[in-house]
Amino acid sequence: MELLDKDLLSLQETRNLIKDAKIAQKKLAKMTQCEINKIVKAIADAGFKNAEKLAKMAEEETGFGKWQDKVIKNIFGSKMVYESIKDLKTVGIINKDKDKKTMEIAYPMGVVAGIIPSTNPTSTTIYKALIAIKGANSIVISPHPNAKNCILETVKCIREAAESAGCPKGAIGIITIPTLQATNELMKNRDTSIILATGGEAMVRAAYSSGNPAIGVGPGNGPAFIDKSADVSLSIKRIMDSKTFDNGTICASEQSIVVEKFMEEKVISELKKQGAYILNDVESKKLANFIMRSNGTMNPQIVGKSVQKISELANLNIPSSARVLVAYEKNVGESFPYSREKLAPIIAFYVENNLEDCINRCNEILLNEGSGHTFSIHSHDNEVIQRFSLAMPVSRITVNTPSTLGGIGASTNLIPALTLGCGAIGGSSTSNNIGPLDLINIKRVAEGNIEIEDLRKEANISNSYNFENYDNNIIVNLLVDKVIEELKKC
Repeated sequence: MELLDKDLLSLQETRNLIKDAKIAQKKLAKMTQCEINKIVKAIADAGFKNAEKLAKMAEEETGFGKWQDKVIKNIFGSKMVYESIKDLKTVGIINKDKDKKTMEIAYPMGVVAGIIPSTNPTSTTIYKALIAIKGANSIVISPHPNAKNCILETVKCIREAAESAGCPKGAIGIITIPTLQATNELMKNRDTSIILATGGEAMVRAAYSSGNPAIGVGPGNGPAFIDKSADVSLSIKRIMDSKTFDNGTICASEQSIVVEKFMEEKVISELKKQGAYILNDVESKKLANFIMRSNGTMNPQIVGKSVQKISELANLNIPSSARVLVAYEKNVGESFPYSREKLAPIIAFYVENNLEDCINRCNEILLNEGSGHTFSIHSHDNEVIQRFSLAMPVSRITVNTPSTLGGIGASTNLIPALTLGCGAIGGSSTSNNIGPLDLINIKRVAEGNIEIEDLRKEANISNSYNFENYDNNIIVNLLVDKVIEELKKC
């Protein structure tokens, strides 16, 4: 009975939040760009100001990652995202083209459902609120139950700042009694305009089957290829920095390293030098059995944990100095855990005979899991970079940078974002790094530039030719020549 009461309370709360958000959004829609920008800046400033407090709360509550790195993520989700969007036009007339006689007018989508994961709870909350409000949308946050308190505190901080800057009450709401029923109500409610879903594959699928428009992202499983032209020492540093950042909780982080056979010894030596521990066959099998559950899913106990904690849980004797666990792998598939996404400092190592085999292996890894997400390459050979880029089934390719930071736009010129679209191949509605422009509609106003009589002239040109004895190419050329001749007369 107690559980039933909780479900009913959460359902009613969610419906009330959506109702309030809809009323608030109508007020946002009447605001000027300047007024919206003022609110957005206030949210960013509040996120930045509380970055450390929220980071510590997130680590303490979830047990994932390192608060020091979560501070960086909070700064990224507030300050860096703000800097990238502050000058965007998202309200009213956003573009005019006098030559083409067209005009573009932005108008908001409405109420955004913001689904927040436990791996990046505070930073994702700040980021989603920023891009929603920037487009004059309201947002209702559905927090992961395992990160409820830190997400609640995040919303409290940014909501107070936003309302002080003129944001209408109800524009930034949060479900305080998170249940599956509440999240489903938020996603399926007719007054929800669009779902911004970040989380597990089941959550993303639920978002797309809700009946409302959705932007969802699936798992990442990005391989990192190290080319012979790369600076191996620097490449390994970048991969190690990336894989240990917040203990690997960002889905754009590298999940495997792929090299040609003649590069194996050099890369392994550098990995060891920089603190990686290479598992032997016995250790590799033991850890594989721990990180893979009987139902074929990853053991959540490894998520965001340090090498030392994972070793303790898996009953492995690993040196305390180890930063990343590396396992040799030859296979790809659901039953081979090292070939899949591991949101922890664990990485697979593949050795292939030649460049073509490396390309094929990376493709195989991505198509098994992580298609559409991210691929990483370390190379100074433009031909090799282009060859891999053309072949990889992903939406973003990071070159000579930590993939964690590169994929989200922190160390590259990609749009700074904590929701990374995977395109149709990854089951996503977009391949973008999601920003405010993904959360607005655009009216296009176009002035006429040709009359129907002119179109009829073009259509009647064919009457002056008998095409029975001509092939298609000759017909096309004749028509083009005739159209040009007629238009010159106009």
